Amino acid sequence: MTYEFLQQYWWFLVSLLGALLVFLMFVQGANSLVWSLGATETERRLIVNSTGRKWEFTFTTLVTFGGAFFASFPLFYSTSFGGAYWLWMLILLSFVLQAVSYEFQNKLGNLLGARTFQLMLIINGFMGPLLLGGAVATFFEGSNFIVEKDKITDMASPVISQWANASHGLDALLNPWVLVLGVAVFFLARILGILYVINNVNDENIRSRTSGSLVWATICFLLLFVTYLVHLLLKDGYAYNADGLILVEPNKYLNNFLSMWYLLVVLLVGVILVLYGIIKEIVKGKSSNRKSIWPVGIGVVLTVLALLLCAGWNHTAYYPSTADLQSSLTIANSCSSEFTLRTMAIVSLLIPFVLAYIIVAWRKIDKKKLDKDEIVNDEAY
Repeated sequence: MTYEFLQQYWWFLVSLLGALLVFLMFVQGANSLVWSLGATETERRLIVNSTGRKWEFTFTTLVTFGGAFFASFPLFYSTSFGGAYWLWMLILLSFVLQAVSYEFQNKLGNLLGARTFQLMLIINGFMGPLLLGGAVATFFEGSNFIVEKDKITDMASPVISQWANASHGLDALLNPWVLVLGVAVFFLARILGILYVINNVNDENIRSRTSGSLVWATICFLLLFVTYLVHLLLKDGYAYNADGLILVEPNKYLNNFLSMWYLLVVLLVGVILVLYGIIKEIVKGKSSNRKSIWPVGIGVVLTVLALLLCAGWNHTAYYPSTADLQSSLTIANSCSSEFTLRTMAIVSLLIPFVLAYIIVAWRKIDKKKLDKDEIVNDEAY
């Protein structure tokens, strides 16, 4: 395993975690619809308990995603998490609100009322996908930071990366293309959330309210995603040569997909699976097997994986700097040492066992679909 191979291998693992995280945001998507899909308190508790069974998967994946970035590409971690901290703090705050809401909304002595904590879930349902989608968009649109590695020897202030303005990440939300992708991810999370509720909750009253929401979420998502995808393929990107010099390359991401044709195939298969699952559910409705979440979920993972790999492979700067072009981060100039990557590569061989455990746990949790009897007779959020 060469150093270059290890860099690409760890970018693949980080991208896979990011893709899985986007799929698991069906929790946020369903939570954003708690009040519109649930007409009664029992129906709302059904939705909350359905997502409450899975929210730990999403949060754990988010933490693992950040941890993998820290271990394999520490300069990105220090630059983005340390510089754009207001953006990441808002993301973290929304997930903290989610965790608190699940644990306390129906506890004895709750003075705020269940609806207050349900509102916290809805806030997380909006903020989480929107801000995470915006953070991912900065991989293509760039961020306002400066990296000066020579400062590591400055005893007074050995800080090699800093944000170029006082907004510390919030300036990304002023970029309309960042917002386009962020809102697209929000509607995608809603689609996944609706399909998850249809599959997981055995209540026809709730299911009957999902059809209109699914159609509107699909229309909004497709308009935004196609618009951003066209923009991405036509925009200038940032490449680096053998000497590490960052260069502007016209149509960089289009060139990446054409040169790495296998990523284009993965992207197309992912998009087809997403469309197939959504159309199947809209057209067949009650006559479908109610398992459209799985082709759509697999399609989402493949699509996001292809986009993230396109952002880092093929000598591409995955975190462009809008303040200083040569400060842009690549998998070559921001990664850990060869020893660290090689050691972690050995540890990563345990990942299939972890995935197997998650699959088994998921099947056990979903062995019986959630219904009103369980809310009344069993312990519930």
